[in-house]
Amino acid sequence: MDVLVAEIGSTTTLVNAFDGVDGPNPMFLGQGKALTTVQEGDVWLGLERAIEDLGRALGTAGVEYGTLLATSSAAGGLRMTVHGLVYDMTVKAAKEAALGAGAVLKMVTAGHLSEADLARLRAIRPNIILLAGGVDFGERETVLENARLIAGAHVEAPVIYAGNRAVQDEVRAILEGAGIAVTVVENVYPRVDVLNIEPARRAIQRVFEEHIVTAPGMDRVREMAHGGIMPTPGAVMAAAKLLYDAIGDLVVIDVGGATTDVHSVTEGSEQIAKILTSPEPVAKRTVEGDLGVFVNAGNIVDLVSREGFVQDLGFDPAEALAELEPVPSTERGLRLARALAIEAARIAVLRHAGCVRYLYGPLGRITVAEGKDLTRVRWIIGTGGAATRLPEGWRILEAVKGRRGDMRLLPPPDARCAIDRDYVMASCGVLARSHPEAATAIMLRSLGLAG
Repeated sequence: MDVLVAEIGSTTTLVNAFDGVDGPNPMFLGQGKALTTVQEGDVWLGLERAIEDLGRALGTAGVEYGTLLATSSAAGGLRMTVHGLVYDMTVKAAKEAALGAGAVLKMVTAGHLSEADLARLRAIRPNIILLAGGVDFGERETVLENARLIAGAHVEAPVIYAGNRAVQDEVRAILEGAGIAVTVVENVYPRVDVLNIEPARRAIQRVFEEHIVTAPGMDRVREMAHGGIMPTPGAVMAAAKLLYDAIGDLVVIDVGGATTDVHSVTEGSEQIAKILTSPEPVAKRTVEGDLGVFVNAGNIVDLVSREGFVQDLGFDPAEALAELEPVPSTERGLRLARALAIEAARIAVLRHAGCVRYLYGPLGRITVAEGKDLTRVRWIIGTGGAATRLPEGWRILEAVKGRRGDMRLLPPPDARCAIDRDYVMASCGVLARSHPEAATAIMLRSLGLAG
C-alpha cells in the first residue's frame, strides 16, 4: 500500500490504508484499530496493534507501506491558551484561529493578564500560547505588557504572536530574551471588522508538529511519520475545506464519547452578511466539551427533557446510563447511544450557529445577525464513531436542520445528509497535504457521492 495514516486518539488508535494515491483511481483499502497505549507508557504499542488488526482485516500476515502519516489527539490533544485585547475583536479572532487548527482551548483572556491569570497559566502548562492584541498600528501597551508577563511566568511553551505588527520586533525581543521560542505571523485582526486567521492557524499546526510530543512514545511516531503529526481536529477541518471546494457549503459533525465537534465551511447568505454585527470566518470550528455519548452522557440527559427520551426510547435513560458501554453491544445500548448522539449534535449545532435578533432604539426596531450563518449549507456530513457506526446514523444529521422562518441561522430543511461511511475524513485531511486530488476522491466515495 502507498500510504498508512495513523489517528492516535485518547482511547483508540486507528490506521487507514490507501493505495494508488498517485494515479487516477486512489483507493481506501481498509482500517485497523486498537486501544491507545498511553497508560502502558508507549503509544507506539497501540499503533503496532492497530496495524496488526489492519492486517487481519485485509487477510494478510504482514502490512507493508510506503509512507506513514499521523494525526493525534492523545494526552489531551493540542492544549492552548489565547490572550488578546478586546474580547469581541482580537480575542475572538485568535480563538477562531486556535480552534480551526485543532486546539483544545484551556484559557482565554482579554486585556492585561492578572496575577491570577498567570497562576492559572502555569497550572495549565499549555502546549502553545497564542498572543494577540491591537489592530495594526493601534494600541501597543497591553500586548507589550502581556509579553513581559508571559516572559516572566516561567511557562515552558512556545508562543505564537499574531497581534499589532507595529510591535512585532519588541514582542519577539521580550520573549526570546526569556528563552521562549517565538513565531511571529500576521495580525489575526489587522483592522476593525477584518479577520485574518489563516496565517495563525497554519503556524499553530506547524509549531505543534515541530515542538509538541504530548504522550509517551509520540516522539517515535513523529520520527517515523512523514511531515510531522497533525492535530486530529485540524485534519478534519482541512478535509472539510477540501470538500467545500468539491461540493459547496457544508457542515461536518463529529459526535464523540466525550466531546462534539462542529466544523462549518460557508460564507453564508449575502442578506445575513449585510446585518452581521461582527465578522465570522468562512471556516469555523467549535468544540463542546460537555456533549459526548459516553463520558458526558449524563450531561446530555440533564440538558434534554427526560420525558421526551422516555417517549422515544420506551425506557428511562437515567437508569440505562449505568449500563452504557463505550461501544454499545446491545439493542438497548445502541438505541440509547443514538438518542444521545442526536441530542448532542442538535445542541452543538445550535451553539455553533448564529441567530437573528431585533434591537429597539430611538429610530425604532432594527434587525441584526450575530454568529455563524449556516442557512446556505448544502451538505450536512457526519464523521466520527457515532454517525459512522451507529445504526441509522443519518437521524443524527437530520436533527440539526432548521425550519423556514427560524430566527436561528441553522442549515436549511433541504440540506442533504451524507455519512463518512469509511471513517476517513481525518486521514484524508492529512493525506491532502501531499495528495489533495486523491484525498478528495476517497472522501467523495466514502460519502457515497462518487462511484
